[in-house]
Amino acid sequence: MTACCCGSSSEYDQCCGPILSGTVKAETAEALMRARYAAFVTRQTDFLHESLHPDHRQDHDVAATRRWAEAAQWMGLVVVDVNGGAAGDQEGNVEFIATYKEGGMIKPHHEISRFSKLDGNWYYVDGRLVTPKTTMRDQPKIGRNDPCSCGSGKKYKKCCGA
Repeated sequence: MTACCCGSSSEYDQCCGPILSGTVKAETAEALMRARYAAFVTRQTDFLHESLHPDHRQDHDVAATRRWAEAAQWMGLVVVDVNGGAAGDQEGNVEFIATYKEGGMIKPHHEISRFSKLDGNWYYVDGRLVTPKTTMRDQPKIGRNDPCSCGSGKKYKKCCGA
């Protein structure tokens, strides 16, 4: 048995595997979101199209989704927050961060996804990317020719800045 790639700490065969194969339906919005991540990892792009809400399928670029899934090395999923989306709900939002490596760079995909239930099935509606917060430096920046802050007596560029 192998652990599920969605980070749930469950076995793949009891977690996302049955949802991806179509033997069971996702009971919650979070379960569908995790299965969609697993579909990227396992390159099951047909599932990604089928789990998209029917009202939003016309502008879905299947080829681009397939290229992204195949080009990226999926490294992990963290669910940040879930609002609604329980078995008895009709709508829900799931905030997550999916980390992947593409072109030698590690990138986070931070999104708040919107899900809707139609005829007893959960569907992905759309997502809004979460932009990183700007941080303000509370100290002046160390210049290359300033003394190193470690106290070595060397210039920063020859010490910790090397």
